[in-house]
Amino acid sequence: MAPEQPPPPGSSSSSAEEEDDFGYGLFPERRRGEAKQARSFLYNSLFTFNHKCQLMLKIALDSNPYARLLLDAMKNSGCTVFKDRHFSCEDCAGCVSGGFDSSTSQIVLCQNNIRHQSHMNRVVTHELIHAFDHCRAHVDWFNNVKHLACSEIRAANLSGDCSLMNEMLRFKFGLKQHHQTCVRDRAVRSILAVRKVSKEIAEKAVDEVFDSCFNDHEPFDRVPHSKQDAKYAYRDFQNRHRYYTNV
Repeated sequence: MAPEQPPPPGSSSSSAEEEDDFGYGLFPERRRGEAKQARSFLYNSLFTFNHKCQLMLKIALDSNPYARLLLDAMKNSGCTVFKDRHFSCEDCAGCVSGGFDSSTSQIVLCQNNIRHQSHMNRVVTHELIHAFDHCRAHVDWFNNVKHLACSEIRAANLSGDCSLMNEMLRFKFGLKQHHQTCVRDRAVRSILAVRKVSKEIAEKAVDEVFDSCFNDHEPFDRVPHSKQDAKYAYRDFQNRHRYYTNV
C-alpha cells in the first residue's frame, strides 16, 4: 500500500524483528487473511461518508486534468481504469488519505479522512501515479524499498502534493530548492507509513534513486505545479502523436 498522507515519520516504524504488514494495518477493510464484509444499504446511502466519497471521486475523474491525463495514459498502456473496479471508498486508520493496493490493482480512498474536493483530486492523482507505475514497470512493491521510493518520489513530484499553495498551507515556504525538499520528505514519510524500516533506511533508498525518479515525468511532459499546468500537459499529451507521419 502507498498512503497519500502518512502519519509523522517514525510512527509506523519498528524493530526489524516485528513482522511487516506492508501498510495493510492502515486499511482495516482489506487486512490480509480477513474476508471483506458485505456493505449494507445504509453504508452506501445518501448523507454518508461513502456517498460523499463516491461523488467527489466522480468529479475528480471527470474534470481534474491530472487524473484525466493519467487515465488516458494508462488506457494507452493497456491498463484501462474502471471506476467501479479500480477504486474503493473505505474507512481507514489514522490520518491516511489513500493507498494503492497492488495485489488487487485497486486504489483505496479514505472516505473518513477526505473531506473536500481539492483533497480528493490530489489523492486520486497521487494514487493513479502509483497505478501507472504498476502498469508500465515491474515494480516490486513488497521486497524492493527502492522501487517503492521511486514511485513515492514521482507521486509527490507530479501530483501537486508539493505545490506552493499546499506548502504555504503547511506553513512551509521560502527555502532554497523547496520543491525538491518537499518531494524528498514526503517520499520518506510515505515509506515509513507502510514499511517497518528505520528512517535511515528510508532516507537512503530515497537518496539513491532521487535524481532519476525526480526527473522522470511520465506521462506528463513537465512537472505540473498547478491545475493550469496540468491542463496544458493534458492538451500536449492528447496531441503528442498527432503530427507523426509514416515515411
